[in-house]
Amino acid sequence: MALLEVKDLTKNFGGLTAVGDVTMELHEGELVGLIGPNGAGKTTLFNLLTGVYEPSEGTIT
Repeated sequence: MALLEVKDLTKNFGGLTAVGDVTMELHEGELVGLIGPNGAGKTTLFNLLTGVYEPSEGTIT
């Protein structure tokens, strides 16, 4: 059973897609890193996962 499950997560700001169609599962004991260039959507993804932003599409459970 996943501790965190993300399905088809998307966040749009006007015409800009900051996070597009992310799907992942995190399980107990896993260590996950998130890397990417500036402007890739890392902080936006974190803000979606923590409830700062509401997703435009998709689910977080």
